[in-house]
Amino acid sequence: MSADSAKELSVLCSGSLVWLSLCVLLCSSATPTWSQETSIFQEAASAVADSPQAEASSGGGQQLDQRPGSISGRIVDQSGANIGGARVKLTQEGQSQSQEVLTDDSGEFSFANTPPGPFQLAISSEGLAPQEVSGIVHPGEAYVVPLVMLVVATQKTEVLVGLTQVELAQEQLKEQEKQRVLGFIPNFYVSYVPNAAPLTAKQKFRLAWKTTSDPVTFLGVGALAGIDQATDRWGAYGHGAEGYAKRFGATYGNVFIGTFLGGAVLPSVLKQDPRYFYKGSGSTKSRILYALANSVICKGDNGRWQPDYSSIIGNFAAGGISNLYYPPNDRNGARVVLSNALIRIGETAVANIFQEFIIPKLTPNLPSRKRAQSQP
Repeated sequence: MSADSAKELSVLCSGSLVWLSLCVLLCSSATPTWSQETSIFQEAASAVADSPQAEASSGGGQQLDQRPGSISGRIVDQSGANIGGARVKLTQEGQSQSQEVLTDDSGEFSFANTPPGPFQLAISSEGLAPQEVSGIVHPGEAYVVPLVMLVVATQKTEVLVGLTQVELAQEQLKEQEKQRVLGFIPNFYVSYVPNAAPLTAKQKFRLAWKTTSDPVTFLGVGALAGIDQATDRWGAYGHGAEGYAKRFGATYGNVFIGTFLGGAVLPSVLKQDPRYFYKGSGSTKSRILYALANSVICKGDNGRWQPDYSSIIGNFAAGGISNLYYPPNDRNGARVVLSNALIRIGETAVANIFQEFIIPKLTPNLPSRKRAQSQP
């Protein structure tokens, strides 16, 4: 290598070392160490936390958690009718005073500006068993209480005021005898009191007589007799006033015998309750199954469910007895009596479904509804 080349290489290396030193120096001053970097991030976070915007955001979050909510709901009786004037008392933990409101004509109630947290509602109405409902309302929530159903005060509650079981049954029977569909059609064989006191034999006969002697029963029998004459049923009875009178007597005989056998005589002997006990709660499916089952089962005087021998035997017996006064050409054999009895059981099942879902809505003077409406 020549001297000039060696010199140039020496100058080049010296220049490179200078630039390398400058780069290292710049990088070391521009890039902080790990401890310096941590310190910088901590200072930045502290500055953000101390800023007015952060304080406002924190305060807004706390305010959101304390937003008041509301509680509302509706109260009905066991027939599904709205209960106006029922008392609803709201109690909450941490609140020194409770709130109380009355339901409106639609059976609805509401509490506004309700602090969030657990709550308890005490619901009462004259003549009906009180009920309590609890839940938790969250901040800003419009809490809707599930439909509340109040039932007539139980037998145990009424006995405490001094009534014996027979006296209690008598009072409940008086209420039943006021039940009329559309305000005039008798509907006496349905109890809207789930734990109604059992009827004595005398009371069962009274109920049967009350039903068969009601003016509306005679009007219904008269209408059926007119239809039978118009369609020439039981033609051997003839026509005119005499034929109509015979048809009226046969139709009323069916009603009278069927009611007394299935609703008084056999229930007294077998100690069974002839009434249909309205369910009024639960799913639609469960209520339909309940109504269908009640065509072949009933409550005993001991309060237990059992086969409805009274109604089943009564249907067969009524069919057999009717052959004694039907015209000879219209009398039915054993096979027809059997089929008619089965048809009556099916008719009872259909009638029970109507009792469960439709009849209560058409009966304005149910015991529970009457007591609720009498609330001042």
